[in-house]
Amino acid sequence: MFFSVIIPVYNRPQELEELLLSLARQTYHEFEVVVIEDGSDFSAEKIVHSYQNQFPIRYVYQTNQGQGFARNTGMSQSKGDFFIILDSDVILPKGYLAIVADAIESRNLDAFGGPDAASGDFSILQKAMDFAMTSFWTTGGIRGKLKDPSKYQARGFNMGVSKTVFEETQGFIDPNRGEDIEWSIRIKKAGYKLELVEEAFVYHKRKNNLLSFAKQAFSFGQNRVNVSRFHPEAIKIVHLLPTAFTLFLILILPIAFISSSIFKLQLLGVVVWLGVIFFTALSQYRSVSVGLLSLLTSLIQLTCYGTGLFFEWVVKLIKG
Repeated sequence: MFFSVIIPVYNRPQELEELLLSLARQTYHEFEVVVIEDGSDFSAEKIVHSYQNQFPIRYVYQTNQGQGFARNTGMSQSKGDFFIILDSDVILPKGYLAIVADAIESRNLDAFGGPDAASGDFSILQKAMDFAMTSFWTTGGIRGKLKDPSKYQARGFNMGVSKTVFEETQGFIDPNRGEDIEWSIRIKKAGYKLELVEEAFVYHKRKNNLLSFAKQAFSFGQNRVNVSRFHPEAIKIVHLLPTAFTLFLILILPIAFISSSIFKLQLLGVVVWLGVIFFTALSQYRSVSVGLLSLLTSLIQLTCYGTGLFFEWVVKLIKG
């Protein structure tokens, strides 16, 4: 199997270099890389050219169109039997491509999605953000830890499709608003087999600060509603839980003036949830600092996602 690794990049040349270095260290060597520069102000062309002697790699420049359409450009110019789509801020374990190749062949997959994780050398904040994005106690249970792998909706930071799937479905139809989830749903509706490959994880080296992390979580909530414009069934009860949690927090103080007993129960619920977050993160990363910061990142992730979903849902109701 010959892979084409598709990497859109926008003003992130240094991140790209770390990803390309991890590709050079892969144990599976049947691949090419196509980097699509999506109208960046800071070019990654020199970095791309510096890897030409290590594996087949091409640099494609286009005016800014959004990461979904940049990926389409890359796939349309690729030679592989199967396309691996990665974000520029991920790093691959050295056996990643070998694991993907084995899963595709043994499970007869037409497409796949993989989870993300934090490497041991990541910063405390990066680990805390990783916890907030992957934990069962936030929204991580619907991101990469499903009992039924066929229910997974692949994310654009780590997914793959066969050339046949791309040609049949024509790739992404939205530039940057839940475009990966929308395509995942459409791939399955077309009758193709898309599953989670839990072993094919990537290290997601987010460069967010807390403010940009909050904005990103807000946009993820908006994106889920945007996907429902194409697929009304895309919003399920589980996606409404962050909004319910946010409303629960907002009502704590008003209810304190109405019923002290209900207030105490609400407060107890929050304390228990925070305790579970802290000790789960502490156990996972062996760091008190990560455990404490995970309290904040988890709170940000849930409330901002829930708020973004609510506001976009209201906009959808108003505009149709």
